[in-house]
Amino acid sequence: MYRILFLAAVLPAIFLIRKIYKMDTVEKEPTGLLVSLVFLAIGSILIAMVGEWLGGTILSTFLMPDTVLYNLVYYFLVVGVSEELAKYLILRLRTWKASAFNCRFDGVVYAVTVSLGFALWENVAYVMQYGFTTAVLRAVTAIPGHACFGVFMGVWYGTAKHCDLYGGSKTKSLLRRAVWIPVVLHGLYDFIASLGGTLFTIAFIAYIAVLFLISWGTAKRAAQEDVYFG
Repeated sequence: MYRILFLAAVLPAIFLIRKIYKMDTVEKEPTGLLVSLVFLAIGSILIAMVGEWLGGTILSTFLMPDTVLYNLVYYFLVVGVSEELAKYLILRLRTWKASAFNCRFDGVVYAVTVSLGFALWENVAYVMQYGFTTAVLRAVTAIPGHACFGVFMGVWYGTAKHCDLYGGSKTKSLLRRAVWIPVVLHGLYDFIASLGGTLFTIAFIAYIAVLFLISWGTAKRAAQEDVYFG
């Protein structure tokens, strides 16, 4: 039973990593690099956990927990920042100077791999605790959500790398976008999910659907327009 639950937890993330990998038609990324990103992303969960614990502790001294205002601040400025910044740190440290990072779309492949590596282990923890129904729900919500955050991080990350190589002055600004855009998308995802009632459930489903369609369209367009930096 545990093997089935484990497979149910990891297969959706692996499936989406393969999908983004297959989009990369200019030059495939080294398997070893991508595997290392998955395992480093799993380790980055510890960074995010510390950030969420510290942020939640500080926030609870100023706002009443489980109120709408508390959740708004918590999901955007604590969870969103902690998780997306943890992913970004792994992405930047492992890939920015990698010789394989020679195309703009590589940034998308790396960021989505990191994001889904993070989501993979997070998914295992939830599924092992709550069972197969949770695996099914997260396969169509949390896993695609993390993939979408990764797409937007990767698009701006790849653009920043291109700008940096050609002496552009906007590299730092582009790198900031690679963090704050996923933070906002992630925070909105969690905040809507925290609101009860049929109306907000419909809004949550609609948000996931629109986010997935836009991000996957963005990824396909970036792949089609991809060229070597040189």
